[in-house]
Amino acid sequence: MTAQPTESPSTVAPPAPAGRQHVRIQPSKGWQVLNLRQLWEFRELLGILVWRDIKVRYKQTVLGAAWAILQPFLTMVVFSIFFGKLAGLGKNLPGHIPYPVWSYCALLPWQLFAYALNESGNSLVANRQLITKVYFPRLVIPLSAVLAGLVDFCIAFAVLLGMMFWYGITPSLFALTTLPLFVFFAIATALSAGLWLSALNVEYRDVRYTIPFLTQFWLFLTPIAYPSTLIPQALRPLYGLNPMAGVVEGFRWALLGSNPPGPMLWVSVGTVTLLLIGGLAYFRRMEKTFADIV
Repeated sequence: MTAQPTESPSTVAPPAPAGRQHVRIQPSKGWQVLNLRQLWEFRELLGILVWRDIKVRYKQTVLGAAWAILQPFLTMVVFSIFFGKLAGLGKNLPGHIPYPVWSYCALLPWQLFAYALNESGNSLVANRQLITKVYFPRLVIPLSAVLAGLVDFCIAFAVLLGMMFWYGITPSLFALTTLPLFVFFAIATALSAGLWLSALNVEYRDVRYTIPFLTQFWLFLTPIAYPSTLIPQALRPLYGLNPMAGVVEGFRWALLGSNPPGPMLWVSVGTVTLLLIGGLAYFRRMEKTFADIV
């Protein structure tokens, strides 16, 4: 008598007790690289992770949230002395903007980007115990690391408003309407790079050692201590391949009324869009292996 084939035990769910339902978790299908509906379903988890990152950062610290002010402020002081005074870069700024305000305005989005890049790049490895124990969209982890930096940005932004008041610079209504777009642009830039680095960091642990070097190298490629007008006019659109160049120039344009970014901004937008789409696609392809190799 020939035995009848049976289904594999791994595909047959045991009978559920009365009043309970079995939930089968399986990878999403299709070509989409971002499942917004699934992210919305796990919005509470996203909020919990953001709040956890904020509390952990300032837990058992003496100065607490003052670090959000000290980091960009002290960097601004160093830039003002060496680049503004000694190198003479503060003499010919557009609109005769004081160099301390001019550099601090650029340091705000940069600090947001640098923090988000470092935290998101190491986020999957840092949350290995959570990834291996429970299912949730893995995109929540780098996204929460990026959003946690907004608290520091808001604190440091209050100092910028005080500096602008001290130097008699009044933000216009145009700044209030366009500034959120550039903040979103900075977050998208950090997330697009963070997705690539976080997924690569799971498989190649030496990626975490390259992130500080990458951030430092990226700093000097961005017009923070120096104006973008030093770049030849013909090469300035290509300079927009550095997305943070468009972000920084956009901040100065919106808040201080400096020269508009021009074509450089649109090149930066296109670069971030391609990086973000590619990062989401690569992250989704590697997502199914995170729990096995993290």
